[in-house]
Amino acid sequence: MRLFQTVAAVAAMLGSAQGAIRQLPLPTTCTGVASIRYTYTLTSGWSVMKIAGGLRQVRTVIWDNNGNMLVSQAGKGISVHTFGNDGCINSTTMLISQAALNHGLALTPDGKTLYASSETTAFSWSYDDSTRTVTGQKTVVRGMSTGVHSTRHLLVVPTQPNMVLLQVGSNANFDMAASDPKTGRAIIKIFDMSKAPAAGYNYNSDGEVFGYGLRNEIGFTMDPAGVVWGVENSGDDFTRTTNGQRTDIHKDNPAEKLNNLGDPLKTRDAWYGYPTCFSVWDPAPFSGSLKTGAHFVLAPNSSYNDASCNGKAIQPRLTFQAHSAPIHTTFDKDAKNMYVTFHGSWDRQPATGFKVVQIPFKKLDSGAYDPVAAADSMKGYNDIYSATSPGSCTANGLTQSNCVRLTASSWDPAGRGLFIGSDNSAEGEIYILSPKA
Repeated sequence: MRLFQTVAAVAAMLGSAQGAIRQLPLPTTCTGVASIRYTYTLTSGWSVMKIAGGLRQVRTVIWDNNGNMLVSQAGKGISVHTFGNDGCINSTTMLISQAALNHGLALTPDGKTLYASSETTAFSWSYDDSTRTVTGQKTVVRGMSTGVHSTRHLLVVPTQPNMVLLQVGSNANFDMAASDPKTGRAIIKIFDMSKAPAAGYNYNSDGEVFGYGLRNEIGFTMDPAGVVWGVENSGDDFTRTTNGQRTDIHKDNPAEKLNNLGDPLKTRDAWYGYPTCFSVWDPAPFSGSLKTGAHFVLAPNSSYNDASCNGKAIQPRLTFQAHSAPIHTTFDKDAKNMYVTFHGSWDRQPATGFKVVQIPFKKLDSGAYDPVAAADSMKGYNDIYSATSPGSCTANGLTQSNCVRLTASSWDPAGRGLFIGSDNSAEGEIYILSPKA
């Protein structure tokens, strides 16, 4: 019974938030917006247009209850954009000018509280969507660790909006200390913002552990049943040593992950394997002993081996090509599909990623949602939009490339399609991907 109550509550909240939003036409071009900067390939049945350019490192796109678009621009702050009757942007203002803000952005369902994050700190503001202004900045979480993963994702639980999920990645490729959740790394924690201390929670010592052993769960979203799904960036430059023989496996292993993280109002202390257990993409190096999606260790021995991991760590529900670097994830209206942006990675030749993929989902008889593909499938997702030749893309640093660096993904409540962002340092862009009727 609780599952169906949750579905109804989530649907009601989303419906009430978006029901009054005017529907807008999908423009073909917008005055003053240049062409899409980098060449691309688009699957049949979809269209694409550029709705905004000249931005700085777009990371996250969300919507207020009037249909205005809020954008996290790393190194600049939060901008807010309104739309005219033609579907194009007709005004842009900086809502918050704060260079440290770099990824996380979320609104409560009533649209009145805005959250955003820097590498070390999460903040809240009172937000007024009629004037598009914020007041009363507060520090709500502080003391997040610094390291190689500097972005922090935020998610408000719709049915209990005082509860906020906040993620921190590992501080190294192999962050062995992160096996202890008390380090506050490779983890998602949940905080009750109605009880936040005046100085904010301490990330490492406060809050509850939703899940850990998550190397960098940089994007997560909730399905209509109230279950959180996240995408995990896995490790680089892997070798595996078996019976004294060391083998380079890094080209196609370990897999990136799609994790079913559970219900944030019930799940606690779930362990997903990092920093000792990783997931297979290409089974070939494992001599037929493991399938795609299974866990493996880098140096199996008699006391700790692949079977140890597969008996203890929660396996991913689906996996992606190694080094795709998934960033953001979102469902379409009826959760028939999930959409994930792949940022692309430096650690594979030829390169991979630099695309938006679609993962077909189904609703089970129980009311739960699940990918259509089996957990060991290597074909559980379809390319929708990608760089023309991903294998030729460069990834010099986190945002430099000769290709699009895809980040944000968010369905437009005004009905125009899937808004996706790019944080390429040459130009931050936002596009609309729209399925053709």
